[in-house]
Amino acid sequence: MLVHHTFDQPKQVILKTMEYVSTKMIIIAIIVFLLINSFVVIQQGMMGVITVFGKYRRVMSPGLNMRIPFIEKVFKKISTQNRSVEMEFQAVTFDQANVYFKSMLLYSVMSGEEEVIKRVAFKFIDERSLMQALVRTIEGTIRAFVATKKQAEVLGLRNEIVEHVKAEIDNRLEEWGYHLQDLQINDITFDEAIIKSMAQVVASNNLKAAAENEGQALLITKTKAAEAEGNAIKIAAQAEREAAQMRGQGVALFREEVARGMQNAAKEMQQANLDTSVIMFSMWTEAVKNFAEYGKGNIIFLDGSPEGMEKTMKQLMGMNNLMDRKNAK
Repeated sequence: MLVHHTFDQPKQVILKTMEYVSTKMIIIAIIVFLLINSFVVIQQGMMGVITVFGKYRRVMSPGLNMRIPFIEKVFKKISTQNRSVEMEFQAVTFDQANVYFKSMLLYSVMSGEEEVIKRVAFKFIDERSLMQALVRTIEGTIRAFVATKKQAEVLGLRNEIVEHVKAEIDNRLEEWGYHLQDLQINDITFDEAIIKSMAQVVASNNLKAAAENEGQALLITKTKAAEAEGNAIKIAAQAEREAAQMRGQGVALFREEVARGMQNAAKEMQQANLDTSVIMFSMWTEAVKNFAEYGKGNIIFLDGSPEGMEKTMKQLMGMNNLMDRKNAK
């Protein structure tokens, strides 16, 4: 009996030692596991939402965060970065024309504040529900706006449509915790028949504008030509008047010189006791000779009879007497 008891003691020691080591390793493993699950890494541009037994507790910022293992749970990670979505939809104008829109929506979480993140995390069950509500809301707002406009007005109302959408849905998006950054309407198209009719209207308007421009250009050209012609006539008339005046002055000077020469010749003949009628006769014969040499007509009618010559001589003498009286004064 003593021998058997001696062999059992080392075995019990070994068993107790192994049991102690195992217990210690389990405790260390549990501690390591708890430490690992006590830290949560939140990436930049994200926010973590923590719940305790399904109830909201707090928000985690980007970086390394601590939590209570198995009690605090990361319910959702919210992205604060900008997100975009493309939309294609149809609207009907006031005059029953189909309008097709292609647009791009840019939106984001309003801010990283706790209340905003809380609204974003719990307003919708998932991201798909949010996108569906957001897209349908914007489409409905644009359709309601387009329904009050005529087809011809829609193409020029891109900015007005965007401003109208922002004004209508900004408050609603704020309730969801989001903000509409931008809405770009990339394309607006109509049915093919409407596009053809619009092209015809544009072409006819262009032709009308071209015809009006051509008419105005022709009117301006004719007006300028008439003004130039009028100015030319005025200039020519002025020149003709000045030339006539100068010719008249030349003729007057010529006549004064002739009269002065005749007066001097008559005085010299009177001093020589000669008849001054010889001067008149000489002028008469010179005039007849000049008519014959330089006249361009084929026939020259002159009264060459003695009576005619006498009549002409008397007229010339009368002119001579008038010049004498004028000079005497």
